[in-house]
Amino acid sequence: MSGPQAPRDWDKELAQIDKLIATGTGPQSPPAAAPPAPAAPAARGRAPAPAGEGRPSRVVVFKAWLKLLLGVALGIGITQWPYARGCGVLLYGYLGAVAGVIVAGLWSTASTWRTRSAFAHTLSLGLVIWGLVLAAREVLPRIGYARTSANWLCPVGGPVTPVAPPAPTPATPAKPQGAF
Repeated sequence: MSGPQAPRDWDKELAQIDKLIATGTGPQSPPAAAPPAPAAPAARGRAPAPAGEGRPSRVVVFKAWLKLLLGVALGIGITQWPYARGCGVLLYGYLGAVAGVIVAGLWSTASTWRTRSAFAHTLSLGLVIWGLVLAAREVLPRIGYARTSANWLCPVGGPVTPVAPPAPTPATPAKPQGAF
């Protein structure tokens, strides 16, 4: 333990600090250590931080637009789904593809946010909403929220196909023709 210390003259020390602030020089101490370097971009799976003015490089912007265009192509292509999606495995396959549209939208949303592309970011959010609409169109009738109802699983005989009602039989006239 150290011995007793002399009391400090705080007014004198604060006056000295005020003088240093006014002249713009700091105390004669070693320079602060440089901030730690960020983790390697490849390890996190992100593009390197752009150098210079804080603007992303053209390659990063191109990749963001490419992700967006791939997602939009998937979102448009899903409207031409060639298989039945009424129930069972085919329904789950369709819902998996719709989940792919939503994931592609979220993926491009993150990319366009980092590149500060407002228009592309808006399109990415629209792609996410489009995927949610497609999912709602199939899920809501199956959970009882829509006017019509649908089944998750197919009946034992396979997919339900609508059967045309039997044709009505012609009615025989009650009175023979020409009779009063």
